Amino acid sequence: MDISQYLIAEHRECDVIFARAEKAAAEGDFTTTKDEFLKFADETLHHFKKEEEEFFPAFEAATGSAEGPTRVMKYEHEQVRGLLGKMAQAIESEDKDAYLSLAESLMILLQQHNMKEEQMLYAMADRLFPPNAKEELIEKMKKVAP
Repeated sequence: MDISQYLIAEHRECDVIFARAEKAAAEGDFTTTKDEFLKFADETLHHFKKEEEEFFPAFEAATGSAEGPTRVMKYEHEQVRGLLGKMAQAIESEDKDAYLSLAESLMILLQQHNMKEEQMLYAMADRLFPPNAKEELIEKMKKVAP
């Protein structure tokens, strides 16, 4: 399996959960919104942890640089974390308009972020690492605790 296959699958899973939360919010169902949002936030933050603890360090070691694309990705992860906090507040106050506005901002940010990772970073990693190193890295990412 390629690194891109593994990590892109996680992006898609998060997208599906995010869409369910947004749909529930649009319908004013904050119980479902909260449940789905928490699943989305947990999955997204776990994905980030896998990247930050295993994938990015391996990529940086292989390329000899921590100043390239991984630095940008880490910065964007922080932006996402900030929006997740604001969205959680909107859910707690059942502020539909605030939640949907923040969700739109998050969706745009994640679409751009994921596109950069998928088309640039993951593709570079798939070319950079030999097959056995890819498998080892994927196994390490699978073992990262939430």
